[in-house]
Amino acid sequence: MAIQSRKSEDHLHTNVILGKITEYDIFKYYCPSFIELRKKFKSELREDNSPTVSITPYNGRLLYKDFGHLDHSFDCFNYVKYKYGCSFIGALRIIDCDFNLGLSSKKDAINFTMGYMAYRQDKTPKLTKSQIIIKKKKRLWNKKDAKFWSQYLISKKILTMFAVEPISHFWINNTRFSCKSISYAFKFKNRYKIYSPYDNENKWLSNTKKTDVQGYNQLPNKGERLIITSSLKDVICLYAAGYNAIAMQSEMQIPESKLISELKQRFNKIDVLYDNDFNKINNPGQTIAKKICDLYGFNNICIPTSFESKDPSDLVSNTNGFTNLKFILHE
Repeated sequence: MAIQSRKSEDHLHTNVILGKITEYDIFKYYCPSFIELRKKFKSELREDNSPTVSITPYNGRLLYKDFGHLDHSFDCFNYVKYKYGCSFIGALRIIDCDFNLGLSSKKDAINFTMGYMAYRQDKTPKLTKSQIIIKKKKRLWNKKDAKFWSQYLISKKILTMFAVEPISHFWINNTRFSCKSISYAFKFKNRYKIYSPYDNENKWLSNTKKTDVQGYNQLPNKGERLIITSSLKDVICLYAAGYNAIAMQSEMQIPESKLISELKQRFNKIDVLYDNDFNKINNPGQTIAKKICDLYGFNNICIPTSFESKDPSDLVSNTNGFTNLKFILHE
């Protein structure tokens, strides 16, 4: 790596670095999962099962914020410091070295570059294994809950059966958050998925595992038909319509072969009913549905675009009943 000569007015300082490159440049270089501002992605600093991180403008700067691990809140320089387990000045030197800014003296730059490149070859930043604990405070059901769930023809009795509770606030690792609008806790053993349907930010929060199959505990031992769908809300809506259904924790998650083998022993027929993301160019819901069907030989049921409804619960809500849902399921 070439070492540039250093101008007399240049020195290794955050303001000088940001006079040559931007915070955005630094985050893009050291955080490959970062695609665009405010768009969530999975942490590279810990084991992360779902997108909980975003980089957003905050008080005139860019801030890395991991909502699933609240200790991970960094500006671009402290992100590099944490990632490589170095001192703050070490982080500045790493940036200076990688971007070839020439801010260190020639001697310091050569010495650091040699040590840093050896570090890069010999070490990989260690991921933090952090336990995320979610607790919640239950509240009474009210008219707003009834209005929301009734559009999908889902009763309180069915919600209770699926371990869905209305909540007033919740805690993530002892940090308390108040629910801004109607919110619910979906329980999976001692883990929770928090659902706030009217919130634009943090609509879903969870500490669930990939093995927490949604709707699995409510399945009968044996059945004629099972539908694999994309969310617990759709599982519950299908149950209200008279169908057995499950969903993975993420729509992008391919069911494991062990699970499918078991389910094939219990059900005579298995179909896939995933989102029709007709308003997106690559239609991710149907892309993953095709992969599952090709892998396991299932039938893919796609909601016709003419209904302008991306998932089963939307279809029930938009067409005021189960009639069209049962029609596309051939009943």
